[in-house]
Amino acid sequence: MSVVHIMDHPLIQHKISYIRSEEVGTKEFREVVGEIAGLMCFEATRDLKLQDVKIKTPISETVGKELTGKKLAVVPILRAGLGMVDGMLSLIPAAKVGHIGLYRDPETFEPVEYYCKLPADCDEREVFVVDPMLATGGSSTAAIQMLKEKGVKRIRFLCIIAAPEGVERMQKEHPDVDLYIGALDERLNEHKYIVPGLGDAGDRIFGTK
Repeated sequence: MSVVHIMDHPLIQHKISYIRSEEVGTKEFREVVGEIAGLMCFEATRDLKLQDVKIKTPISETVGKELTGKKLAVVPILRAGLGMVDGMLSLIPAAKVGHIGLYRDPETFEPVEYYCKLPADCDEREVFVVDPMLATGGSSTAAIQMLKEKGVKRIRFLCIIAAPEGVERMQKEHPDVDLYIGALDERLNEHKYIVPGLGDAGDRIFGTK
């Protein structure tokens, strides 16, 4: 079964509480989402493998550490996931970026694919799939299935706010994918929005309705 990491860092919790407010405007919302993504990236990369590397400082030679193993990729689920990319890249600037476009059918609430563009060597990378909200789990499970069908073996999923229903579906359909969640909320309402949530993350990031 996948491991669910609920972020308990005070800065993450503070910033999530801030952007929940309906009074926060587009500019601030977008900026803070990026900050949260960077902080979550810091936590989600805690177990990346290191190897020794010889370094000559201005004073002497020493042995330091550098990342080893698989290269990294960030794959946002469009469009709201775009709001998390820059925050991730601020910490892992060498990561490549792919994009998966899905929208939720208003009748069935199931995801429909409209775009997919991934790095050519995505199957050789450790992939971080990002989306601010994990509601029903439809889009995230579909996106991860698309990656697996293209040969990606190591996937982690990062979201700022999740509903229990989405977490349950993710664990059922992708038990090999660890989840990194900023805050686990109460439930979904009849419109499949997270309660208390923060509204439509895409609309609030891009200033649309």
